[in-house]
Amino acid sequence: MERVGAIVTFPDFERLEGYFSSFKEDLVAVKTIDELNRIKGKYLGRNSLLGELLSKLRELPQEEKKKWGQKMNMLKTEMEDMLKEKYHVLHFEKEKRKPLDITLPGKKQWTGTFHPVLIVRDQILAIFRSFGFRVESGPEIESDFYNFEALNISSDHPARDDQDSFYLNEKWLLRTHTSPAQIRTMQKLTPPFKAVVPGRCYRRDAFDATHSPMFHQIEGLVVAPGISMGDLKGTIEAFVHRFFGKERRTRFRPSYFPFTEPSAEVDVSCGVCWGEGCRACGHTGWLEIMGAGLVHPQVFLNVGYDPEVVQGFAFGMGIERIAMLKFGVTDIRWFLENDVAFLEQFKTLR
Repeated sequence: MERVGAIVTFPDFERLEGYFSSFKEDLVAVKTIDELNRIKGKYLGRNSLLGELLSKLRELPQEEKKKWGQKMNMLKTEMEDMLKEKYHVLHFEKEKRKPLDITLPGKKQWTGTFHPVLIVRDQILAIFRSFGFRVESGPEIESDFYNFEALNISSDHPARDDQDSFYLNEKWLLRTHTSPAQIRTMQKLTPPFKAVVPGRCYRRDAFDATHSPMFHQIEGLVVAPGISMGDLKGTIEAFVHRFFGKERRTRFRPSYFPFTEPSAEVDVSCGVCWGEGCRACGHTGWLEIMGAGLVHPQVFLNVGYDPEVVQGFAFGMGIERIAMLKFGVTDIRWFLENDVAFLEQFKTLR
């Protein structure tokens, strides 16, 4: 160490360039991972020149400390990167040199699985396709007209409250249900037709065991002359028997929806107690699966249909709700946590 006035300098710092050149020469000659580890200790270890110089930095004036500190950190990072690259090359060559034992069992390739919500969605769509339904789609960002007005939802309805819906501005919002697709489908098609619409929906719900701000629905719509409540009940019962099993029963309870009249909530008999009553069904023997009803005449008028000429029925169900009932899932949050152990339980169902 030399002292010139009040400035301390270390001639050893000037050796870093040659030090790096020597490191590169030794690295090129490395043939094994053991040799690589020795090179690493020689040039980056605590007792290496670089390690000694790093420990001496504290003795330098502030400006010199910053200058040499930056140089040494850059040098150290570059050397570490070169060591990693060399390690990968040596490791690959080592693996290639391993003898192949053809008597050993092959390594099973890990594969992913479809999400249970998508599995249930596709099962439901397959059933309705077999009934002659076509699959339609609609945008997730909807206007107030399609999401509310055209569906006979009045301006004072609580669903229009900012606290219940994700509004983007006064006119546009994230759709709160797949029912707007009813309007778009009727504007697009000429009766008679049968259609189902799957998709994501959004509401300002608290995220808990049974609610999520984002969820999936499937909306169904049939429009033709002479459609009655009997057609609706027959279709839903056929779906329940195909999806849940022929032993399951259905029940229609009077309800209210602005876009259907009459309206009903549809229940299916509990698959745990078979209708006797248990904790799973709240001791009622029934589990709610969807809302349904005959299309309201005003909705037909809103799209230019004559309700005296055509009639129709509509239904809507939450896919997560159906999946929870089918698989015995008790918390909707499990569908969104990406837990591989949970998702792999459904690998064989696709």
